[in-house]
Amino acid sequence: MIATMTGPVEISAWKPAPFALEGETVFAVGDVHGCAVEFHALLDSIAELAKPLGGRRRLIYLGDMINRGPDSVGVLELWAQGEEARGVDHIDRLMGNHEIMMMLAVIGGPHAHKAEAMWLSKRMGGQKLLDEMAARAGHAAAHADQALLKEALGEAIVHRLQAMRSHVRLGNTLFVHGGLDPHANPDEFLARPWLIFTEARWAWINHGFLDWKQGFGGTLVVHGHTPPDKHKAISGMDDPHLFEGDRLGLDGGSARTGIVTAAEIQDGRYRILKAGTPFENPEPSGE
Repeated sequence: MIATMTGPVEISAWKPAPFALEGETVFAVGDVHGCAVEFHALLDSIAELAKPLGGRRRLIYLGDMINRGPDSVGVLELWAQGEEARGVDHIDRLMGNHEIMMMLAVIGGPHAHKAEAMWLSKRMGGQKLLDEMAARAGHAAAHADQALLKEALGEAIVHRLQAMRSHVRLGNTLFVHGGLDPHANPDEFLARPWLIFTEARWAWINHGFLDWKQGFGGTLVVHGHTPPDKHKAISGMDDPHLFEGDRLGLDGGSARTGIVTAAEIQDGRYRILKAGTPFENPEPSGE
């Protein structure tokens, strides 16, 4: 357990796993969904853990920073900060399906209407972020557009949003929001642009990925997207934060459970970091 200025963070014991990260230490953060207080505590603990480390230290955000929770704008402000603020050598910001919905709604195009309807639905929780941005901008907003994004979030955050990546490969490990389709060519699968909405399945997949038992051709997959209750229903795993089936899931349920989850991963081992206090009656999960 680390007691930070922003709250306690529970840290598991180290567990063995065949990660080969070319000597780097990776801190991978799962779905945050607007839980800024918990996210801040997690980042403070990561900075403490990174401080004494030798070698290269990398921070990877696995996507779904926004929607549902009370302070998505606060989360984005923390998420957009640079390496020096986080005590690491490099930061990768990956795109989740919630960022895809928002960005498609904002930029327009053939999927904009459907993406906006899905994003603003109660299940996906984007209305909370739209309301936050409108409050920041000082005027009502029925829709999000690029002008509102810049007005409410500022150019630096918008630049980070526009530069999000689909995935990161490091050694034998793939970091991605949703997962892999074991029946698809992985390079082609991961190259699908987010502009094709739900067909960019690296951000949306769970069935066909979490219930696959035969590995991914030597690739280990670290992902978010599927919260614990839904993960268990698909994979049968009581604890989704165990390395099993060449996968490690880091979606703690965040806005629905009270827990934001991350992992510290080194060559041959990993441990889990959890920030927040579990809700007594967590809501049923979406994605």
